[in-house]
Order: sequence, then C-alpha cells, then structure tokens
Amino acid sequence: MFDIVIRGGMLHRGDGEAPLEADVAIRDGVIAQIGTGLGPAEREIDAKGQIVTPGFIDIHTHYDGQASWDDELRPSIDHGVTTAVMGNCGVGFAPVREADHDKLIKLMEGVEDIPGTALYEGLTWDWESFPDYLDALAKMPRTIDIAAMVPHDPLRVYVMGDRAVFSEPANDDDIAEMRRLTREALQAGAIGFATGRSDVHKTADGDWTPSSEATRDELTGIAKAFEGLDFGVVQAVSDFNLERGEQDFDEEWQIVADYAKASGRPFSFSLMQRDFAPEQWVKLTELSEKLKQEGVDARMQVAPRAIGVFLGFNCTFHPFMGYPSYKTIADLPLAERVAKMKTPEFKAQILSEKTDKVSGPGSSVPPLADLLLEHIEFVAEKFFQLGNPPDYEQPPENSLAAKARAKGVSIYEMIYDTLLERDGQELIYLPLYNYTELNYDNVLKMMEHPQALYGLSDGGAHVGTVCDASMPTYMITHWTRDRERGRKLDLPRAIRMLTGAQADYLGMRDRGYIREGMRADLNVIDLDALQLEPPYMKQDLPAGGQRLLQGATGYTATLVKGEVVMADGKLTGARPGGLYRAGQDVLEAAE
Repeated sequence: MFDIVIRGGMLHRGDGEAPLEADVAIRDGVIAQIGTGLGPAEREIDAKGQIVTPGFIDIHTHYDGQASWDDELRPSIDHGVTTAVMGNCGVGFAPVREADHDKLIKLMEGVEDIPGTALYEGLTWDWESFPDYLDALAKMPRTIDIAAMVPHDPLRVYVMGDRAVFSEPANDDDIAEMRRLTREALQAGAIGFATGRSDVHKTADGDWTPSSEATRDELTGIAKAFEGLDFGVVQAVSDFNLERGEQDFDEEWQIVADYAKASGRPFSFSLMQRDFAPEQWVKLTELSEKLKQEGVDARMQVAPRAIGVFLGFNCTFHPFMGYPSYKTIADLPLAERVAKMKTPEFKAQILSEKTDKVSGPGSSVPPLADLLLEHIEFVAEKFFQLGNPPDYEQPPENSLAAKARAKGVSIYEMIYDTLLERDGQELIYLPLYNYTELNYDNVLKMMEHPQALYGLSDGGAHVGTVCDASMPTYMITHWTRDRERGRKLDLPRAIRMLTGAQADYLGMRDRGYIREGMRADLNVIDLDALQLEPPYMKQDLPAGGQRLLQGATGYTATLVKGEVVMADGKLTGARPGGLYRAGQDVLEAAE
C-alpha cells in the first residue's frame, strides 16, 4: 500500500527529455515507484491529461525575515515552488548582535523594500550566530523547504561594527574572522555565501550597503572558507560600475571573477539588459564563458521576463508622490485620497505643479526614482496596464504614452486617470530592465545560453513594487504556450530550468527530478488551465504591512515531502517543509 499514487500524468522528470506517461507512487515522503498500473494507495490523484513535474526550486529569494514568522511562504507556494533559497545579494539577518538589529532592518528595508514596521514586529531574533539562525529556522514546520546563504552585509557588521557601515576596508584580522564565521555557517548547513555590490542598493536611510565596496582581498579571503568543502555555492550582484566607464567595468568584473575563483565552488551572478548600457549583458555573457573556460563553474541568473516595478497609490512609488498637492493628502486612507483626486479642482491643481525630489538623505527611495520623474515623457513609453490575464510582453502601441497621444491628452493626465481606475487600486507596470527593445527576444537569448540559470524572482522582497515570485508560472505559460511575438521554449527545457538544473547547481542530490528514491516534491498541473492572475495588494504583514501578491489557476496539487500542501489553489494545512541543510551528507561521509 502506497501513501499516494499520482496516476496517468505526463511526467516531465527534470532532465529536459521528452515526457513519459506513467504513475508515480509515494511512500514515506519519497518516490517509491514509477510505472503503469501501480498498486493501491491511501490517496490517489488523477493526473490524466495533466503534467507532473518535480517541485520548482527558486535559487533567488529574500524570505530571510519572513521565514522567522511565516509558515506559508506566499507567494512562492502559489507557483509550484517547493524549495526556496534566501540570503541572496548579501542581505540578511545573521550573524547579528542585539545592538545591530536596527542596522539590519534598515538595510533590508532599503535594499529589498520590505516594510521596516513589519520586520520590527515580525522578526523573532532568537539567534546571534548563523548556526543559531539556522537552528531557529529549523524549529518551524512550513509549507516548503528553505535554504539559506551566508549574507555578506550582516557578517561584515558583526565583525567590523560601525566600521562596516562607513565602508572602511577590512583589515587582515577582520577578513580572517569573516572567513572563520563563514566556514562555521557552511558546516552548520548554509548553502553558500552571497555578496552585494550594486550602486542601486541603499539602506532605508539612503546609505551605501556595508559590502558594496568590499575589496578584492576581503572577497577572496572570505571565499577561501570553502577550501576542502565539496558543497556550497557563491553568488554576487553587481552593476559592474557601468556608469563609471570601461576601465572601472573591467576592474569590477575582475574583482568578482577573482572572488569566484577563490571559492572553488559554483558561482552565479545576476544578468539583465539595462537600457543605459544595452550591450553590457552581451559582454558579461562572453566574460562568463571565459571564466568557465578558466575552470570556474560560472552561471548567469536570468529572469524569464522584465525586471520591472508596479506603480500605484498603494505601492512604494508612484509618479505623483513628490507633488506638493499630493503630499498634503499622502497620509489619508486610499478611499479618501481617491475621492479628493477625482475632484476636477484637485486634478487641475496637481497637474499644474512640478514634482519635488523623492530620494536623497534619509530616504530609501533610490535616485533612479527621481531620474524617472525627470524624464517621465520618455519613461512612459514603457508604462503599461497588465490587464487580465496579465500581459508582460506588450507592443509599443499599448503604452500609456501611445494611448495619451491617441487620446490627445498629456502623459501626466493619462497616468493620473489610469491610477484612479478600480477605485485607486490600478497598477501601472514599468519594465525597467530586459525590455529595451520592447520585446523579449534578448531575454530568450539569455535563457537559452548553456550557462543560464532561472533566477531573480526576489520572492519575499520588493513587496511594495514587485511580485516576481510568480515567474515559475510565467515561465511555463508564456514561454511554452502563449508567446505570440517570437519563438518559444520547449516545455521539457523550461521545466528543467525550474527543477533539475537548479538542483544540480546547488548540489541538492535528493530533489529536482522525478526518480525513484528522490524526495516526493512534485507538481500536478493542468497545463490548459494554468494561468497567472493579476497582482494585487494585500495588508497581511506584521504591523499591518502590505505586499503585492499574485495567484494562479491550474495547479491541481503541489506536494512537499509526499504531502499535498496545495490543492486546486488552496492551502491544505500540511506543513512538511523545513530547513534544508547543505553538505551534511558530505561532512558525515568525510568523518
């Protein structure tokens, strides 16, 4: 007698090969048998006419705070994700001294747009060291598995104190201690180490992040913590100093490359097309190929759609937030703001004004926001309404700028009226990166590269502007079924990018594939019914904080460790997920 048998589905096994029609039998959380006409089970799932996949693995999330209070881990669970890796980009909450709690909250609030009020109320802080943090996470059963990277920023603050915050270079003793603590974390089960070097990332006070200008010696010194360990990965995010010229670009790449080489482990970095350096991604691809030839398992994390933001009256940013008249009503409830803004007098007044700056000292809003406001007529060529079902790859004639020209009104009036739709809950989508040519042809080239990894969902982060944790569903629906503006991906390849390829990169030997003996982390999907729903704002974070969520239809069942955690879009109450500790089997074998 099996616990569960999934009968008659088309199995996409995570290897990129053609699907196989077969049953999957599960016993004790493991795939016990694959075949046809398998024996009886306590529960059966009819998958006839549907696909069965391994559970999706998301290598780039920021649930570091949320995981300490939330056992659901939405929105990732809504999109077939059964394992999420957090601690990316160098931000997180361990190791930490009590005196530095505030520093790390402001860092996460600024870099990842997670409400500080929610973090202040939600974080349990029952840890100091990184092993303590892992132990605290392991206490809570949850819907899915989580794994944690050692984040550079809190590690630097823990070792260097205020010297880290003021971007002082680490000395030899600092580097040795960071290396020791990283090694300790890896041996306790951390899945890797991550650093952040983006000029866009700022704290809630508008300051640079502690690790943003770490020296080559610091990065390579920490990376040597992996010496002799046959597990773990390293990750980096960087702008590669693209605004400072070619020489600085080359220097920054070499620092990151030396960091990867020093670790001796698989390495990945974020890759996207930026409008102000539209060919940089091509050069980075070539450099990644060269790095691989030099013996580094170098990968590029790519997103299956634009790296974009939502603008709205309930979002972190919208085009009128800096206007003097809007500031007089900014603290009112949404309904009251909307009622005021719908009056002809207020509309005329605000449209006659100019915006003040919204970034600067004491503001977590990045300077990019002011740049957008200064060039709104140009930027609005990339302002879109998503619609229902959401359309992320729309042609130029669908932009708000094009609609304003067709209607004979100013772009400011078009934006104003659009944001007031649906009682002020309408969202404008702005694809910042990966949409330079207003299509996804270059995104496809990135995804098809042999060194590409699916990534950059940022699940749990940018909650007031982004909901890209839905990208696994988009990967399947848009790229294998719905795309009309260019070539598509084969479904087996798309499934592999979400499953087996992720497990291989991370060194997870027990998941990512439908094979006998593997963990029964599985999705049963009605491909014909699979569809993203529009994003919406929900006020469900601690202290009344709000976040963007996005649902989907078509997931018949999601199983974690052999238990159904989602059925027809509803949580079942099962909590079989926990903490994935990397390398424990390797360490035990070595002993």
